[in-house]
Parts: sequence; C-alpha cells; structure tokens
Amino acid sequence: MGVPRDGQIIAIMMALQESSLRVLANSNVPASLRFPHDGVGSDHDSLGSAQQRPAFGWGTIEQLMDPEYNVRAFYGGPSGPNHGSPPGLLDIHGWQFMSKGQAAQAVQVSAFPELYARWEPEAAAIVDALASSVVASGCVGSALASSSTFPDLNLSQVRKDILRFTREGLGGNYVWGGTAFKAWDCSGYVQWIYRQAGINLPRVEQWRVGVRTRRPQPGDLVVQNAQGPNNWGHVGIYAGDGKMYSALNPAVGTLLHPVSWNTDTAYFDLLT
Repeated sequence: MGVPRDGQIIAIMMALQESSLRVLANSNVPASLRFPHDGVGSDHDSLGSAQQRPAFGWGTIEQLMDPEYNVRAFYGGPSGPNHGSPPGLLDIHGWQFMSKGQAAQAVQVSAFPELYARWEPEAAAIVDALASSVVASGCVGSALASSSTFPDLNLSQVRKDILRFTREGLGGNYVWGGTAFKAWDCSGYVQWIYRQAGINLPRVEQWRVGVRTRRPQPGDLVVQNAQGPNNWGHVGIYAGDGKMYSALNPAVGTLLHPVSWNTDTAYFDLLT
C-alpha cells in the first residue's frame, strides 16, 4: 500500500494497545469464534487486531477476523476497503503532521486516546526489526541443507544450533496452522527449529515435553498468553537478555522482540 514508516509505526502502536498484536474474537459475537483467533475479548462487538466494530461500519465479522483486512481498513486511502467511511489513517487530512498517538486516535476514536503514545518506542522497534529481518533472511545461503545431528547430545552445541536455525527463520510469514519454512504459525516455527536440530517436537503444546524453569537459557521455550491451567496461546524461543524469537502474528510475522510484548510468560527447558 506504500505506507511510509511513520504510518507503519502508528498502525503497530494501535495494534499493541488494542490487542497486544493478537487477532481477538469476541464473546459477545459468537460467530467470531469460528474464525482463527489468538484470544477472546469482550468489548462491545470489537474484533480483530485493530478491535474495529461491525456496528460502526468497519466490515463484516469475517472481514474483521482477517488480519490482512484489518491492516487495509486501518490504513484506508484510495485502495482501502471502506472508501473513506469510516476513515482510515490515509484518509485523515494532515495525519503526517500529528503526533503518532493523535493520528492513531483520529482513526480509532478511542475512549482512552492517551494510551497509544506509550507504545511508540516498541512500535518503532518492530518496524525496524522487520526491515532488518528481511535483509538478514536473504543471507541464509545453503545452511538449511546441513541440518545437524547430535549423537552425544552436547547441550551447549545444541543450544547454539537451535539459535542458528531460529535466526534463519527471521522475516518469515505468519500463516495460521502453517509448518512450512517461513510460512508457519508460532508453534510451527518452534517445531521447525527443533527439527533442524535433530529433535522432534509435537505440533502444538510443545511445553508438555519440557520442564518448567525460572532460569531460562537461550534456546529454551517461551510460552505466553495463558488460556487456562498449563495452557498458553503463544510460543517462541528465548534469545536471552529479555528477548525472544517468535512468529508473532500475521501483521509482523517472525522477528526478535522483547518478551514483555506479551503477558503470562513462562519458560520451559526442552533439552533436559
């Protein structure tokens, strides 16, 4: 859509505040539960990563549960699906000259407009990480052809290889239910990484074959967004220094990001 960097930052700020970059169904809209989602909200009839409302003309339930549609609707403009009503960011006259928080509020018309601005540093980091990930992903070369095996299970070497394979996936697309290289969801990404290191994991709920730890090491499993006892909605690989690799969502894909971007975090060691 040709949206400049500032516009991309505004969109990520909005999604961080509205949904923590998740695709949310809504318990007040039972039909939304039939579509792929990362969590369930309950605010009016708000849906998706942008928490837009069918009642306000943003789209149908099916459309608003589609992350790609969410992005297009938020940006709007000549190629937007709503044709300026309701207006997206590119339909707001002078949005480039507003603060980024004000620009997000001009689209969202939130009851809490002051909350968008606090996400600007994190949103800028995501946009920059996405840009650098695309560059890095072109430097993988033929490493995929040399999957390692560890007959003596040298754990130090295993962890190094897990992180190496993890980095090879940066820039990958988020595809719900996907397991192919750079076309995966969060658990598909983790499964692919460990498979390259010679370790077979379940397709989902990979923490069940590990041991919970309070002292994670790089290469351990990170689980987030609790969905009941011993169940979480998001997984990734711990990178160290409070950061993790994960296939986060369709909007941003696969990247390195702070663990703090999601909640209810726990760690599992899958190697002991």
